[in-house]
Amino acid sequence: MTAVQTKSMPVSVKNKELRKNLIAYSFIAPNFLGFAIFTLGPIIFAFILALLEWNGSKAPMVFVGLKNFQRLFTDSSFHTALWNTILYSLGTVPLTMFFALLLAVILNQKVHFRNFFRTISFFPYVASLVAVAVVWNMIFNPAKGPVNLLLSWLLNISEDKLPGWAADKHWAMITVIMFSVWKNMGYYMVIYLAGLQGISPELYEASDLDGASRWQKFKYITLPQLSATTFFVSVMLTIDCFKVYDQIYMITQGGPGTSTLVLVYHIYNTAFISWNLGYASTIAIVLFLLVLIVTLIQFRAEKKVTLN
Repeated sequence: MTAVQTKSMPVSVKNKELRKNLIAYSFIAPNFLGFAIFTLGPIIFAFILALLEWNGSKAPMVFVGLKNFQRLFTDSSFHTALWNTILYSLGTVPLTMFFALLLAVILNQKVHFRNFFRTISFFPYVASLVAVAVVWNMIFNPAKGPVNLLLSWLLNISEDKLPGWAADKHWAMITVIMFSVWKNMGYYMVIYLAGLQGISPELYEASDLDGASRWQKFKYITLPQLSATTFFVSVMLTIDCFKVYDQIYMITQGGPGTSTLVLVYHIYNTAFISWNLGYASTIAIVLFLLVLIVTLIQFRAEKKVTLN
């Protein structure tokens, strides 16, 4: 009897472990199924579709091999979209990080109405993009916008020399960058605030005893202590900038001309205006690889800085 019980114990233990695993998997399953159906599946299909030619209708899919990838080298719209995406990222990432950190440092101090200003700074990020973009276009209207009226009054600039903002191909990208910085810096300000509040006050107390100035405290204590936060912000901002679409659509719709045409907007036009889903998938794969390469470079640079 004892021998039978001894032999059956491992079976009961295995059943118990299996039951625990099934319970754990049951919690994971809904999220994994959603990821598999709406994310993983389309990604795999996009890689397959990049080798095909298909207009999304009942027409048969035609295998074209690497023809879609070869087309990238002669597609002037793709070259323009790639350059505009890089330009947008180079303008948006450092400016957003600078103003987000500046706001965080200021609003981390004991200032009057601190919580009110924190809320005001964060509000553009959570506000409706449609409403914010409409108001932004009204404010920066070349003819009747208050910004140009103020510039004309303060600097005495004639109307023909005032910036055209979103309506001018020379100013459109600057307008989109300004809008993106203003809208997103509140979110990253909150992340920097969390990093600032994690710095030990003892470091600042010790620097006070050594007679350090505010700039020296910021340079030798605040910035090094925020290196991990800055790395996280830079990676997230870079990824967001490479896949920007909504701001472009709401403010300029890729214009004037192709002055603000970016990769994701070009993918949208190729897929749902020209109905060339195979070539659109090819551009999407190129965008994926670009983001992956840039992110890996950032991780490599962060490791080198940490080791040094």
